[in-house]
Amino acid sequence: MKQTELVFIPSPGIGHLIAMVEIAKLLTQRDPRFSITILTMKFPFETNATVNSHSDSIRIVPLPPVEIDAGTMRPGVFLFEFVKAHTALVRDAVRELTRSDSVRLAGFVIDMFCTSMIDVAGEFGVPSYLFFTSCAAFLGFLFHIQFLHDYEGLDFSEFKDSGAELEVPSYANSVPGKAFPSMILDREGGGAEAAVDHARRLREVKGIMVNTFVELESHAVQSLRGSKFPPVYPVGPLLNTGVGSGEAQQDAIMTWLDDQPLSSVVFLCFGSRGSFGADQIREMAHGLERSGHRFLWSLRQPPPKDRRGLPNDYANLEEVLPEGFLHRTVKIGKIIGWAPQVAVLAHPAIRGFVSHCGWNSILESI
Repeated sequence: MKQTELVFIPSPGIGHLIAMVEIAKLLTQRDPRFSITILTMKFPFETNATVNSHSDSIRIVPLPPVEIDAGTMRPGVFLFEFVKAHTALVRDAVRELTRSDSVRLAGFVIDMFCTSMIDVAGEFGVPSYLFFTSCAAFLGFLFHIQFLHDYEGLDFSEFKDSGAELEVPSYANSVPGKAFPSMILDREGGGAEAAVDHARRLREVKGIMVNTFVELESHAVQSLRGSKFPPVYPVGPLLNTGVGSGEAQQDAIMTWLDDQPLSSVVFLCFGSRGSFGADQIREMAHGLERSGHRFLWSLRQPPPKDRRGLPNDYANLEEVLPEGFLHRTVKIGKIIGWAPQVAVLAHPAIRGFVSHCGWNSILESI
């Protein structure tokens, strides 16, 4: 009997990989006839991240490293080009996977940024499905801006530095231009065209699974019903709620929280890419100190300006904080680097969450 194989392709980044592993686990638990191979990519500047599916039906296969000349590419354009550079590697990996007569390839499940892999699925004669790791409202936003660009000739750069707002069917309220992703406003650097082309390709998939649920986004989900779009399936919330153990850093954080009163701590954390300049850090520090509230602050150092990279933990916090801040707030606050966000948010000492509002963070906070 042939095994039914699905190929999952997450975009680089630990948040996307974790979400993709969770949807793979859900599918194999619901239908044991499926086995899944997850082909992973890693940015050259990323550290190795280990994710375990804890399932015999799921294999995680790292693709060989790829480097492209980023030049002056904007971040969003770079991401699309970086994913596209893996096309041949994905093709080779799938060809090797299907070499056995016991394997029947049923389809691709691609991440929201991996639409270039639709063509590879087509070469193997199988359909592509999309796993959208953001919210349904933003999916509707992408569809709408592509429609306005292609059929009404709207130039989105007109919204840059203006107070204009746009009516978007998937949002209950109009969207201010200043809230648009910077890529969509980037006409000169190619970001706007790349975003629109990406949205066009979203329409080519056979179905879209979104990491959301109807009770949270009823308006957005309803707006995506109908023949204008591929079928949309809310499959969330999909979260990795497992808490690692044995790490001294995490143990110290949780021990500190254990010593705080119930519902007394504000947690500040801004995602795996979140970092701030020196002026912003000082302003935030002044605000925390003047508030008098207890706080746990995940503060990370931005990468050097001359190269792409991810934030790192500071070697010396006193260099970026106001003089004497650590001494004055020692009884009410703790500053950390990396944060075990799910575990922290679940702790009874946490009362508030200051976040960059990435979708995973929103779901985890709920």
